[in-house]
Amino acid sequence: MAICFRAAVTRDRFLRNGYGLYKRSIRRFGERVCHPDRMDYTIQVDMSRRKTLRKDGGDRITVIGIVANIGLLAVKLVVGILTGSAGLVADGIHSGSDMATDLAVLGGMHLGRRKADADHPYGHGRYETLAGGIVAGALIVVGAFIAWEGVSALYRGVHSFPGPAVIGIAVLSIASKEWLYRRTVHIARDVGSAALEANAWHHRSDALSSVAVLAGGIGGLAGWGHADQLAGLLVGLMVITAGGRTLIHVLHELTEGGLSRGELDTIEEALQNVPDVLEYHQLRGRRVGRETFVDVHALVDKGLSVVEAHRVSMDVEEAIRSRCKRSINVIVHIEPDAEELAGHE
Repeated sequence: MAICFRAAVTRDRFLRNGYGLYKRSIRRFGERVCHPDRMDYTIQVDMSRRKTLRKDGGDRITVIGIVANIGLLAVKLVVGILTGSAGLVADGIHSGSDMATDLAVLGGMHLGRRKADADHPYGHGRYETLAGGIVAGALIVVGAFIAWEGVSALYRGVHSFPGPAVIGIAVLSIASKEWLYRRTVHIARDVGSAALEANAWHHRSDALSSVAVLAGGIGGLAGWGHADQLAGLLVGLMVITAGGRTLIHVLHELTEGGLSRGELDTIEEALQNVPDVLEYHQLRGRRVGRETFVDVHALVDKGLSVVEAHRVSMDVEEAIRSRCKRSINVIVHIEPDAEELAGHE
C-alpha cells in the first residue's frame, strides 16, 4: 500500500527548511516524485517498507534475552563457585547456552528477512526455520546434560546443601526467564516464527533448571541433600521433551509438510464465501519461515470472459488473505466448468 504526501512550498521556505525535512522523509519512507516545472513535490510512501523499517519485536525480545543471559551467567557462576553449588554452576552454563542460541536466532531472523531473489524465489524464510532447528537441538543436548548430572550425582551419593543465597538467585532466574518465555512465545505465535518459539522454550528450560536449583536449596535447608539431583533429573527429561517437540515441528516444515487442519479449514471457509467459485480442489499449503504459500484450483462458469475469470481469482486471493492473520501468498488456477475438461486437474 502506498500513500502520497504532496507539499507545495515557496522557494525561500523550501531552501530554508523544507528540503532537509523532505530528504529525511525520502530516506526513511519512500521514493520522490519531483515536478521540475513547479515547487510541488510528492513523497511516495510504501507502507509495507515502512513497516519493515520498524524494529522487529522478535529482534527486540531476543536482544533483551541476550542481556539477561549475560547477567544470569555471571551471577550464577560467581555465587555457585563461592557457595559450592554444582547445580547453580550447571544452571549458569545453561544460561550461557541460552545466550548462544539467542545469537543463532538473531542471525536466522536476519537472513530470513532477505528478499526473494533468483536463487531463492520463495524467499529466505527457511534460514529462520533452520535457526529453530539449532535451538531445538540445543534444548535436547542441554536437557540430556541436566538429566545426566542428576543421575550421576545420585549414583555417586552426592549430597547438596547450597544455602539461602542460591535460593535467592534461583528465584530471580525463574522470574526473569519465565517472563522471557511468555513474551517470546507471544511474539513467536503472532508472527509465525519457529525459531522464536524454539528460543522461548529454551528460556523456559532455563527457568525449569532453576526450579531444580531452588528445590536443591530448599531441600538442603531442610536437611535433605538429594532434592537438587532428583529435581535435575525430572527437569532434564522435561527439557528433552520440549526440544523433541520443537524439532518435529521444524522438520515438518523443512520436509515440505502441509498446513494444519485448522488452517486449511479457515481457507476453505474463505473459498466457500466467494460467489463465483462453483467448486475448488487441489488446495495445498506450506510454510516458508513466517510466510504461508497456498495454491488452489477454482472452478468457474465457462461463459466468463478472461477478465471476469481473473477478477474471480483476485476475489479468491483477497478472501483468503482477509481470513489469515499471517503473511500469505496465494496462487489461484482458474478452470472452466466444462464436461470435456472434467478429468483434467
